[in-house]
Amino acid sequence: MLPDSIANFSTNLQHLDMDNNYISGKISSDIGNLVNLMVFSMDGNLIYGSIPLSIGMLRKLNLLALGNNKLTGEIPSTIGNLTQLNKLYLDSNELSGNIPVSLGKCQNLIRLDLGSNKLTGIIPKEVVSISGLSISLSLASNSLSGLIPSEIGSLINVNILDFSMNKLSGEIPSTLSECQVLEGLYVGGNLFQGSIPSSLASLRGIQKLDFAKNKLSGKIPDFLQDFHGLDYLNLSFNNFEGEVPLLGVFANASAVSVIGNSKLCGGNPEMHLPACPSEPFNKKHHSRTVIVICGMPACPSEPFNKKHHSRTVIVICGSTILLIFVILLFCFLVVRCHRKGSRINSLDSSPTIEQNVKVTYGDLVRATNGFSEGNIIGTGSFGTVYKGLLDGESRKVVAVKVLNLQIQGASRTFIAECDAVKNIRHRNILKILTICSGVDFKGNDFKAVVFEFMENGSLDDWLHPKANEQSKPKKLNLMARLDIAIDVAYALDYLHHQCGKPIVHCDLKPSNILLDYNIIAHVGDFGLAKFLKKVASQYSTSSAGLRGTIGYIAPEYGMGNEVSTCGDVYSYGILLLEMFTGKRPTDDMFVGGLTLPMFVKMAFPEQITDVIEAHLLTPSDDAESMNYARATNCMATILRIGISCSNELPAERMETDKIIKELHIVRDMLMRNGNYGERQRVLQSGEGPSTNNH
Repeated sequence: MLPDSIANFSTNLQHLDMDNNYISGKISSDIGNLVNLMVFSMDGNLIYGSIPLSIGMLRKLNLLALGNNKLTGEIPSTIGNLTQLNKLYLDSNELSGNIPVSLGKCQNLIRLDLGSNKLTGIIPKEVVSISGLSISLSLASNSLSGLIPSEIGSLINVNILDFSMNKLSGEIPSTLSECQVLEGLYVGGNLFQGSIPSSLASLRGIQKLDFAKNKLSGKIPDFLQDFHGLDYLNLSFNNFEGEVPLLGVFANASAVSVIGNSKLCGGNPEMHLPACPSEPFNKKHHSRTVIVICGMPACPSEPFNKKHHSRTVIVICGSTILLIFVILLFCFLVVRCHRKGSRINSLDSSPTIEQNVKVTYGDLVRATNGFSEGNIIGTGSFGTVYKGLLDGESRKVVAVKVLNLQIQGASRTFIAECDAVKNIRHRNILKILTICSGVDFKGNDFKAVVFEFMENGSLDDWLHPKANEQSKPKKLNLMARLDIAIDVAYALDYLHHQCGKPIVHCDLKPSNILLDYNIIAHVGDFGLAKFLKKVASQYSTSSAGLRGTIGYIAPEYGMGNEVSTCGDVYSYGILLLEMFTGKRPTDDMFVGGLTLPMFVKMAFPEQITDVIEAHLLTPSDDAESMNYARATNCMATILRIGISCSNELPAERMETDKIIKELHIVRDMLMRNGNYGERQRVLQSGEGPSTNNH
């Protein structure tokens, strides 16, 4: 039995986890005494009774798991006070009543499971407006009624939606198309009517669809066969009619169920559906339109039979033909001139005309020499980047990122990257010239993004040259590194505060910072980027687990906390420390709890020169000793900014505008030194930027 004395544990208790036992009894009404509890998990036991109202006093809870028990009664409205909740499991109980509207206050939820209960009433629009939901929302196997609110489109980051086995009615909302990363949609076992919305054609990452046991009608949409990731489709027991498509998922009869639709025909022979009837030509009802042109010899006509034919006779004289020809010619010239003028205007006014360039798979094959290994300039988690030369008058050198669609999540990153950068324009953000989404020569799905080519590769190439490049001096001097740091800070400030809907990059690291011919930095790779939505004067969304690269991920993401601009600032802080110490955050020396920020912090202030990359502060003679001392002070300021940005507490990290301001102060101090040169003098040896990639 679960004793009431559990509520007398220390108020400092943070984790209370008793999953999967045979514990019975009721949750104490005094459970709210444990005010610092972050995890309360009793999943998979024999707990009965109601959820106490005092549960709402546990305001620091990140995880509440009471699923798979025998709980009864209503979900208390006080649960809306748990605004720090990331995951809520109340599934597989006997809870009744309505879903509390107050749940909409839990905007940090990334997973919500209320399935397999006895809940009634409608789905509150406030619940489907929790934009942070990214793993799943499950309301399956209840007795919910009414419509799915149109606000479901707010769940732009959700992976799984399960509304199956309820009493929901109306039409399937078209706003589901806004859930662009949706992988599983389950609405079977309801009372939905109408057709499958055509807007769902935009859900390119969908893998599982269940529309079974409804009252849906109309034809099966052809776009379903274009979903190359779709491996489960259940359309059974509806009122669909017409011919079943043959391609895509429909080619695999074991992946599709259409039983219980008596008006369907054709399709894969393994589905054993009747053949579709062909429409016979019926002379009896045939109608004919005859055009008689004056001045032309008449053709012999068949006798007119009213019983079998109806005939419309149109008489056109020669003068009428001439008039029609003149009118058509005039219209053609007007339209052509209008289009030409529009094109000239667009060329003059649009600074992004290059993005309208259309490329095919064949164009990219030719541009990259058949995607040859010799053209590879980088590889990532979801694809390979090739150097290419596009055909045309400009013969433009480009970088082509080809997605490996066999890797789970690749299609999602393609969509995320396109959505993130299609409306942003900034000097320090890598520009997408165009995209290619189609099929290759074998009919396989193909997706690629074409970027501006960056002659000097990535910042990672300069900070950590590969072994075979050691013979080439490739070292950024102090001023060049500082300028790059300022460039990246400007890019982040723009993404977070100036581009309309704020964007969190989620994967800031040296390999995603590209350098052009003049060593100007451009932030790229938006495959993990997230849009933020404003909630109570702050912006937030959900993390859906770790997002980014080990070493650069903000520590709060590891706890399942929301994605925020503070996470990017943390990655920037790590980047700044790496740029001026020369050490990766994953260096072998960082063991036993030692991290890059701790390593630098321990050197403050007396031993700061011990952690700075040696060649950045090496004076050539005694005359430069004063400049050396000033440069050391500047470096100390830069590292202090890096430490502040990489603080474990998000609230203690610097804002991007303050970062830019302080780095400019440092730059002005170095410029007064006079011996550290401009950005173009990027190499300590005095050589210019590498041109071997031009």
